[in-house]
Amino acid sequence: MIETIEELEALYGTPKAPSLVKVATEITPSYRAIIEAAPFVALATVGPEGTDCTPRGDEGQVVFIEDSHTLALPDWRGNDRIDTLRNVVRDGRVSLMFLVPGSSMIVRVNGHAKLTADAEKLAQYGKQGKLPRSVMLIKIEELYFQCARAVMRADLWNVDNTPHLPTAGDILHEMTSGEFEGKAYDETWPERAAKTLW
Repeated sequence: MIETIEELEALYGTPKAPSLVKVATEITPSYRAIIEAAPFVALATVGPEGTDCTPRGDEGQVVFIEDSHTLALPDWRGNDRIDTLRNVVRDGRVSLMFLVPGSSMIVRVNGHAKLTADAEKLAQYGKQGKLPRSVMLIKIEELYFQCARAVMRADLWNVDNTPHLPTAGDILHEMTSGEFEGKAYDETWPERAAKTLW
């Protein structure tokens, strides 16, 4: 097992110049273009129980630029576990990973977040006549693009490679030893989801 930073650095060596000069502490025009194009972001937080990573997606832009140092992420309807939001209230450290379908360009942001339920802020990000329940405001500490090799190796956007996977109903049925009617859940899910996206 690798147990020290020295052992790790001896194995991997020194980062090359592009890995270091790509890091910004505020939003540049190029990073702005990618953030505004991304309909999906993975959001990682940390709290007393450990780490959490959750998907956030929207029709069009998912995270909005308030100013050159601040991002806003409206919180739309989900499963109401609020694991991520609990973490932000207790420990504001967050990381985001932006994905744009069809692109191997990934942007990462590390920073600190706070939540607001201010009426004006909620109204600013309302859509289709509905308001988010809260908005996460993220102060950027660093942002940079990620090496594209992972997306390239995964052939991530090739839908021809999509395997047949268990459904949510299959998993709920399995987790309850058959007590949960998974098939009915799956059959009614598309209509339920369409009515409650925001």
